[in-house]
Amino acid sequence: MILHVHAWLRAVPPEPPSRSIDWRVLPVSTDAKGKTYPPFEYEVGKEKIREYAHAVGEDNPIYFDRAKAREAGFRDVPAPPMFAVVYSTGSVGPALFDPEVGINFEMMVHGAQEFVWGEPVCAGDTITTQTSVKDISDRGGMGFYVFESVSHNQSGQEVVRGTWTNIVRGGS
Repeated sequence: MILHVHAWLRAVPPEPPSRSIDWRVLPVSTDAKGKTYPPFEYEVGKEKIREYAHAVGEDNPIYFDRAKAREAGFRDVPAPPMFAVVYSTGSVGPALFDPEVGINFEMMVHGAQEFVWGEPVCAGDTITTQTSVKDISDRGGMGFYVFESVSHNQSGQEVVRGTWTNIVRGGS
């Protein structure tokens, strides 16, 4: 017997309509709230600053030329402010991926980042960053995960304090 494709398609029963998934049934655990992670140390190199500055389109000579940086009043070549993400990642990453925090990355969206800068970061600095889980909450069926990172230079001066907010659609 020869069955033509169009006849075969008609012979196959249609699939039942899919049910929409209520993602709100996924619980948000607050067990990790207040947890602090070990500090992460990052040695700031002049070449890394230069590479980052090029990558983000900076053209100010203070990010490339030590003499220009010193003329502008810096100890050495300064890092652009958002270089904070580079030296903070080694501390923030373990917090984000901690199973105790329990972020569902399939449903996560970036909520916000806020930074308060202190002493400028310059080539030759050693930056130590420590991250903690500042808050975990459920609002309107979404999980809000707020992390705080605090970075200090080798002299103990705070260079940046960051607040990183991630939202998971479908919290309980």
